[in-house]
Amino acid sequence: MVNSHTADLLDLRLVEALQFDGRAPFSRIAEVLGVSDQTIARRYRRLRSTGLLRIVGAPGADRGRWIIRLQCVPSAVQALAEALARRPDIVWVQLVSGGTEILCNIGPVTAEDGEQILLEALPRSDRIISVAAHRILYTFCGSPRRVRMLDVLTPEEERLLEPPDPVPGWDADVPPLEPGDIPLLEVLSRDGRAGHAELSAATGWSPSTVARRVDHLRATGSLLCYAEFDLRYAGLGAAARLWITVPPGELDGVGRALAAHPETAFVAATTGPANLNVAIVCRDSRAIYRYLTERVAALPVIGHVETTPIGRNVKGVGAVLPHDPSRRPR
Repeated sequence: MVNSHTADLLDLRLVEALQFDGRAPFSRIAEVLGVSDQTIARRYRRLRSTGLLRIVGAPGADRGRWIIRLQCVPSAVQALAEALARRPDIVWVQLVSGGTEILCNIGPVTAEDGEQILLEALPRSDRIISVAAHRILYTFCGSPRRVRMLDVLTPEEERLLEPPDPVPGWDADVPPLEPGDIPLLEVLSRDGRAGHAELSAATGWSPSTVARRVDHLRATGSLLCYAEFDLRYAGLGAAARLWITVPPGELDGVGRALAAHPETAFVAATTGPANLNVAIVCRDSRAIYRYLTERVAALPVIGHVETTPIGRNVKGVGAVLPHDPSRRPR
């Protein structure tokens, strides 16, 4: 029986399995985890219906993407965050620093989108105190977003759950989506496990054409399927963004070292005063302290670290996230 506040081991194993391949057949997951197909399907439906887990599809190319920091009048933060979250070219929106700052990720969805969307997307309001834009230059880890702190699968189980066609590495040339793919993306952003019949209805393509297109986009890295889940339910109660400054000659080495840490969910080189942006996930605030004073401190070339606690995800990789802390499985 799952209690109302924390996940049991099978829930955690299912969540981690879906991080490897969000569209993997339940039969394959069940075989690897040693339970029945019905058990996996029932667990997934329960977690999804309570807002604790969802699979979403999103564009895979980070080239041309920006991380935007908006400092606002406190009374305006929620409304501005929700306005940003409604835009399809905003990938995710977070409230950080005790709710006094908004972080969001913006970038072109298709090849026809230009960088003018950066100016178009930012709200025009005298309630915004400051805006800082940091272009993502290179991503060391973070896509698909695998939260490695779960660590409930064996190496052999991880190997069996890897998708047949691995996502191309960050050095690969990942083509953007085409305009005709937008109806496909709109459905997958709400439900990354949507079936071919639903996708066919949305696009007007035949189910076989949809299947081939989804397989092609995933094989080229143009479409990624993420498993987003409630960190607190999984026992991970603290998350933060780190803005790190290192000498240019050390940027690649430090970025790769940080990406190897199990606490990091995202590591990227960016423009701006801080040239590394890192998202970390930990058990609690004391674990964040230990991470900073032990793992980060062990990298002597780091010149400056700014830590901004993540308060709430207003929008995940796909659609706007529900905000109801009382929603837990029974």
